[in-house]
Amino acid sequence: MVTINLIQPIIEIIKQHTDIKPKLGIILGSGLGPLADEISNAVSIPYQDLPGMPITSVPGHAGELILGTIHDIPVACLKGRIHYYEGFTDQRFKILIRLLKVLGCSSILLTNSSGSLRKEIGPGELVLINDHINFQFRNPLIGPNDEEFGPRFFPMDKVYDKELRNKFYLTAENLGFKIHEGVYISVLGPSFDTPAEIRAFRLLGADVIGMSTIPEVIVAIHCGLRVCLISTITNLSADLNEESITHDITLTQGRLASGKLCLLVKTCLEKYGEVF
Repeated sequence: MVTINLIQPIIEIIKQHTDIKPKLGIILGSGLGPLADEISNAVSIPYQDLPGMPITSVPGHAGELILGTIHDIPVACLKGRIHYYEGFTDQRFKILIRLLKVLGCSSILLTNSSGSLRKEIGPGELVLINDHINFQFRNPLIGPNDEEFGPRFFPMDKVYDKELRNKFYLTAENLGFKIHEGVYISVLGPSFDTPAEIRAFRLLGADVIGMSTIPEVIVAIHCGLRVCLISTITNLSADLNEESITHDITLTQGRLASGKLCLLVKTCLEKYGEVF
């Protein structure tokens, strides 16, 4: 179980570095680290200096907790996430998200790098996720329920906060660029998907695909955080792509699209920060 007492030693170390009480938690996906550079008055703490924090092994995930502000909104940014395919247990996902909750966050903005199942949404595009399909066949809340964070059973019919999504839509419109909407399907990985699998996922109603995020979303909803997810498209899916997909492509395209993501998030927090 991941109780408040288990997280408290991490909190005590954080207090030695900063007295910031974050309102918004941010998790950055592959190649999207530049968003962390937009944090003012930043205090960076490596995961390895925080007891019990998981150490990510995937290139493009730095493994740092960064606290500071974006347009006067106090934030806690997890620069680097973990994945089931790395061998992490459910407990590690709970530590990351519940740490944000205990620090004071009421909302969480998740970002990831994803493949597109729709040819009209190509590399460099942003997709606001309005629902998901958990094809990892894992749930991080299996086992004893941690009652101090949330109930044993809870609904998942309104996971992605509509008000937060609307603010990002308005921001993109004001900035003059297109932001798409769609359903995210998360698979276990680490292998990329076959063309036949992609066609099956499309029939299920998926628009974008990745290997992360859903465990974090489930834990966040369980403990009462408002959730918003933006996927950055790095490639077309296997049945639409002439070249084989690699992680290097994911990182490269993620970095190229990070400028648009940074502008969107900064501008949204500047104009609508009070809703977070």
